[in-house]
Amino acid sequence: MTRHTQGTPEWVPTADGRRLYAMVLPGPRRDAPTVVFEAGSGAGRSSWALVQPGVATHARAIVYDRSGLGRSAPDPTDRTLPRMADDLNDLLDHFGPGPFVLVGHSAGGPLVRLAAARRPERVAGLVLVDPTDEAADVLFTSRFRRAERVALRVGAALSAVGLLGPLFRWQTAALPADARRDMEREGFARGVLRTQRHQARTYLDHLATWRHDPPDTRLIPTTVISGALPGNGMTPAIRAAANASHAHRVSQARRGKHVIAPRSGHYVPITDPDVIIAEIVALLPGAAH
Repeated sequence: MTRHTQGTPEWVPTADGRRLYAMVLPGPRRDAPTVVFEAGSGAGRSSWALVQPGVATHARAIVYDRSGLGRSAPDPTDRTLPRMADDLNDLLDHFGPGPFVLVGHSAGGPLVRLAAARRPERVAGLVLVDPTDEAADVLFTSRFRRAERVALRVGAALSAVGLLGPLFRWQTAALPADARRDMEREGFARGVLRTQRHQARTYLDHLATWRHDPPDTRLIPTTVISGALPGNGMTPAIRAAANASHAHRVSQARRGKHVIAPRSGHYVPITDPDVIIAEIVALLPGAAH
């Protein structure tokens, strides 16, 4: 049987008895931190298929699907940011004891920050890839929230008639064949849009509370990678606001680094995977850079 690009499947139990679907590439070194990837709001493990294999030449690299995405069953309760962070920490417990480097794209950025703040002793570094960040005022405007609701309704309608996948064909076409098939089968189903709606109900409200009381990750080495380009739903003004919030996030870390992905809008894991790989490897002690 040919090995999948993203490794060996493994089911991971959560504290309340759900199971999360993960895929593991073992890597060549047992002494390196394990790298765990967290995808954006409606994305699953396949979105990392251009990044994970490159990281796995240096360290164990693990992708997974949050509840209600990919092959992980839906969560019967609300998908709040704290609950999703608890799920991630359950996954880290399963693959522990660490240390870990946590990588989060878009809405996954705050999620890995919260998980890390709850167990900082086992986190060797954070790589935040074009993350959602509470320092961006634009996220909390009524205009942004209306646009999010409209996007979710349109996405649900397109999914219902089988047109959501074709809209994102430029992404799936870039992936290895096996990951592309996985994303085409799993990434645009109606259940994915339901999960996104459940997440969106409270996500920005929780994030707003961080403007005055953020998770404390100041002592964890943190690299933030920003897209250089507008597009993918981001106007030039929103892109500028996002990148300013990323610079602020870096300034809060004792050891912070801000990197611009030159060929990318928001979907850096697809358009600039080598930038992400290089920055993850830079956080691995003793790795051959």
